[in-house]
Amino acid sequence: MIAQQLSQKQIVRPRALVHGVAPLPGRSCLRGPRRFSPSVAAPEREVAVAEQPAVEAPSAPVPAGGDPWEGAKWTKYKWTVYRGVAYDLTSFIDRHPAGNWLIQLAIGRDCTALFESYHLRPEVAVGHLKRLPVLADFPVDAVPRAPYPNDSDLYNTVRQRVRAEIFKGTEIKGAHRSGSELAAAAILGYAVAAYGLYCWDANLLTGTLLGLAGAWIGLTVQHCGNHGAMSTNTWVNKAMGLCDDLIGGSSLMWRYHHQVSHHIHCNDEAFDEDVFSAFPLLRFDARLPRKWYHKYQHIYMWMAFPFLQLAFQYGDINALLTNRTAGATLYGADQQEKNTVLLGKVAHYTLLAGIPLLLHGPQAALIGAAAYTLTQSIVLSATFAVSHNVPESKPLQEGPTQATLDEEIDERDWGVQQVLTSANWGGVIGNFFTGGLNLQIEHHLFPAISFMHYPAISKIVADECAKRGIQYAHYPTLPEILSRFSKFMQQVGEADQTPARGVAAQQLARL
Repeated sequence: MIAQQLSQKQIVRPRALVHGVAPLPGRSCLRGPRRFSPSVAAPEREVAVAEQPAVEAPSAPVPAGGDPWEGAKWTKYKWTVYRGVAYDLTSFIDRHPAGNWLIQLAIGRDCTALFESYHLRPEVAVGHLKRLPVLADFPVDAVPRAPYPNDSDLYNTVRQRVRAEIFKGTEIKGAHRSGSELAAAAILGYAVAAYGLYCWDANLLTGTLLGLAGAWIGLTVQHCGNHGAMSTNTWVNKAMGLCDDLIGGSSLMWRYHHQVSHHIHCNDEAFDEDVFSAFPLLRFDARLPRKWYHKYQHIYMWMAFPFLQLAFQYGDINALLTNRTAGATLYGADQQEKNTVLLGKVAHYTLLAGIPLLLHGPQAALIGAAAYTLTQSIVLSATFAVSHNVPESKPLQEGPTQATLDEEIDERDWGVQQVLTSANWGGVIGNFFTGGLNLQIEHHLFPAISFMHYPAISKIVADECAKRGIQYAHYPTLPEILSRFSKFMQQVGEADQTPARGVAAQQLARL
């Protein structure tokens, strides 16, 4: 897998990996106009930071100011970079309104895209930044630059309309993070009932019913909770997020590979883990090398999807040992968070196999656990894969998506990229059963908003896209987008490799 082949030992400066790759000489991580630049003043107790110019990436291995990841001058801080300015988060982590487990994602990297895509009222969030210590002389040019969502006219316009037309000012009280509680209660209620049947008689049927519960929790409860969008209560969100560990995943690893890698860099072949994590078994992108067997992947992928859950198990443990998922280093993860990985595995396998083993014997436990794993994997695969793997959302052919992804990161319109690289299907019913993942475009634009608001938001997004002539992909039903996905997988499996540029070219050359 690429995740293994792009290991730290293969890269010259592994400590500089923020989104999985290091900046190349001659490719600036800070280049491009800065159209949205909120004034962030340095607190009195710190020396004011000098204006950070937009400069080319240095050719020297360690820039002036030292190494931000290993230099003694900086390792004592829990630093982050926002729009070219470095801040010390140390004193703010435990005071973060949405919880320390979310802000820790920003440690050790440029947090601009995370920061701006998670706050519906950016002016309020920037006010918190103004009160943080600014780190003078910090080597900002060593930190790969994240996208700047607030430079997107589409994103800014849609966000303003969402605030005005849907929430009408109530977002200041957290209305955008509310609305999913009853859905969560219904889903967890079904899961408890399914597990009761499973303990009463572990067999193929009850294992399948429990697998559906595990998939439903994975799509909705843990997903919304880990985004901090299930409730205005931080502890409710955290508890819902930890449900991922109970169903066989890892809430910690999910937050890094999903939020830091995938959400920020959707369908970027160098930065989005979801593009390359299944390679070489599956080729989701024509920019990846083509193997002879990929022309059959639209057939054999259906035999591989039932084992998705087992792939998660391997990935979680490997990430714990290496301190990085395929797409992001775990810079901000503390020991308590890392402990949840192993504790979660113990809890999961105790519930799935241990208790049924004691109650019904090894054969029943094995059959029930297998039914659970296969069912959950198939449902998750079918709903995850279609969101970003149809012709409209991939650069397989010339068009707006290819043109956008061919641009350097700092030159792209982040809002437009999220729309072009995602695809929707269904409506309100699909939204309830998938936690809003069927409305993937809206989810990528507003990951911190409760999924119950996505149907209303989708009307605004579609309207603004129509005004600008921006592609907005929507399929009426899941079978229709599944059919389109299957056809795409055949096409991309047969396509010649498309030359990659910049950082991606260096990464893919190692395959």
